[in-house]
Parts: sequence; C-alpha cells; structure tokens
Amino acid sequence: MTTSIGPVPVLHTGFSTPGAVATPWADVERILDDAEMFWLSTVRADGSPHVCPLPAMWWDGALYFVTGSEEQKAVNLARDPRCVLTTGSNEYLRGHDVTVEGSAERCTDRAVLETLARMWESRLDWPYDVDDAGFRHRTEGRAPNPDAASLPVFGVRPVKVLSFSRGDEFAQTRYRP
Repeated sequence: MTTSIGPVPVLHTGFSTPGAVATPWADVERILDDAEMFWLSTVRADGSPHVCPLPAMWWDGALYFVTGSEEQKAVNLARDPRCVLTTGSNEYLRGHDVTVEGSAERCTDRAVLETLARMWESRLDWPYDVDDAGFRHRTEGRAPNPDAASLPVFGVRPVKVLSFSRGDEFAQTRYRP
C-alpha cells in the first residue's frame, strides 16, 4: 500500500449503516500512526491462534514491532509469517478499529532500524540501541547493554486493511493495494 495517495476504500454496505460512507485512507493512516498498542495475531504450529498486545509503529506504509526470538509470536512467525495487527477501541457505540493483514518480514536495514528506534524512544520513552540484527534493550540509566540479546524487528506491509467506524454511523471499509 502506498502512503502518498493510498488504496481505494470500498464500503461494505452489508455491515454499514444505510447511507454511511467509506472511511478515507488518510483517516485510517492517522489511526495507525497515532496508535500505541496493537494486538498481534499469529498461528501456532498446531493451528491454534496466538494473540498478544504489543506496541507497534506505522512508518513508510508498514507496521513494525519488536519481539524476543524465543517468544511464542516469533516462533510462530518463523514458521508462518502471515499475521494480523489490530488496534482501536473497546467501546461498542463509538470508536474506530483497524485491522492490518499481511506477512511479517524481519527488518535488518540499519537506516530503517535507526528511524524506528528514534520513534520508540520519542513516542513511548522506550529506548533501544540498534545492531545488525535488530534492537537491544538499554541497561539501567539507559546506557548501552552489550549483554542484552538482539531482538528481531518485524515489518508488516498490508495486503488487506479493514476499518470499522462506530458512532452516529457504522461503516466497514476495506482497502487493498
């Protein structure tokens, strides 16, 4: 998906209030950019779902997140990179939820990692150092921690995005590249 013009929104009239209009892509991008927490859904080897909350950053048309190499989500993604990231509100009559479907790819581009590390620190006060394999946590006092394990950073470029707005009108909108 591109961030300059964006994909064309298509309203799903069967799940929308009569007369509702599709949510513009710019509104969805703003939600993705402003959100601090997402729910990551992956699939275990036995086919059962695994869902967990984590912070993610929307940058350059992709959602990025960090995890430990041994964590269940990383194990699942190593076997099957398909996943869904969801953000939004837990209120029924108001709010706006967005789901991003795609495949997680390991990010090792140092320039991208440097940008993402700055974003994590400025937005969440969560400092990371960058190495060739991803991020490293800093020690107490925020000094670099050479003993910390390198944490993989994954990016998900959307293949499908769904937007669910609630309020005076309910509108379900779908976006594809």
